[in-house]
Amino acid sequence: MPKSKRDRPVTLSKTKKKGREHKEAIVNAIRQAVEDYSSIYVFSFENMRNLKFKEFREQLKATSRFFLGSNKVMQVSLGRSAADEIKPGLYKISKLLRGDSGLCFTNLSKEEVERLFNQYEDYDFARTGSVATETVELKEGPLEQFTHEMEPFLRKQGMPVRLNKGTVELVSDFVICEEGKPLSPEASRILRLLGIKMATFRMHLICRWSFDEFELYIQGLEDSDVESS
Repeated sequence: MPKSKRDRPVTLSKTKKKGREHKEAIVNAIRQAVEDYSSIYVFSFENMRNLKFKEFREQLKATSRFFLGSNKVMQVSLGRSAADEIKPGLYKISKLLRGDSGLCFTNLSKEEVERLFNQYEDYDFARTGSVATETVELKEGPLEQFTHEMEPFLRKQGMPVRLNKGTVELVSDFVICEEGKPLSPEASRILRLLGIKMATFRMHLICRWSFDEFELYIQGLEDSDVESS
């Protein structure tokens, strides 16, 4: 019986070729964007939410293009030093692609880009491992926001609960999470049930490049190696 395409083994050389082709496509797309747009911004992000970022990107689709992914690939695309940069001064923004960061190519005015990034934030439920932004404690007594069917689930999350005449009751005070400490899977689930959102998806502008200007937005970077080639 012939093997289906899904069952056929994928050789490592084919996988490597596919990966190389993908990287080359990104490099070419970034280099084309350098030609197509008047300015480039490096931005950092925290608590990335893919769906929300997609909405933000769609909002600016007519005037801008975004790239996220391997910082190294983005750096190679722009040039990692003054010797191999594809436009004068681009190596400076290349050096600032660190950690959770991305590129925004745009024809929007500087003022409009700053307004859009500075005002954008979206609240969401924190995920396991995120750091709690506040201490949340439930006091002993009835938990009327939960139906009696929820009692076994809450007990599995480590909450000291019981049913009292059909009402879920907390038999002692219970700390769900403490400010500054990572959230456990159980704490994350309970916070979601309570409707408490601790994660804020934000983006911060780091620098801006245009053909005749380079600007840093983050204080303290002047002493970094941005100017060195």
